Amino acid sequence: QVQLVESGGGSVEAGGSLKLSCSWAVSGFIGRYCGMGWFRQAPGNERELISAIREQTTTYEDSVKGRFTISRDSAKNTIYLQMNNLTTEDTAVYYCAGDFSRVCPPYVRIRTQGLNFAHWGQGTQVSVSS
Repeated sequence: QVQLVESGGGSVEAGGSLKLSCSWAVSGFIGRYCGMGWFRQAPGNERELISAIREQTTTYEDSVKGRFTISRDSAKNTIYLQMNNLTTEDTAVYYCAGDFSRVCPPYVRIRTQGLNFAHWGQGTQVSVSS
């Protein structure tokens, strides 16, 4: 079993910053870390991938490039999403998701990096006011 827990959401004014964290724990599970991603879903919209990370390779959705930074602390089994210069358009529920396959999928040069996001956290709300 793989459990992912997000934290760090909240309310902030436009132009502000937030840092999200996602920690994972595995038990009785045969698999390995292949990569993680941050998704978000705004009301009335589909869930979208905004950033992904494998070992060192990172990808971003165009609207967050230059403002958001994904990172990983392997010693803490945690990934982060530093979000700067937030706008009202960033208001959404943010989810982390992970690929913990027995055999990691091959890298693909697209935003998902070929990862299979089979494990999900519960989500954390980010609200940005003008």
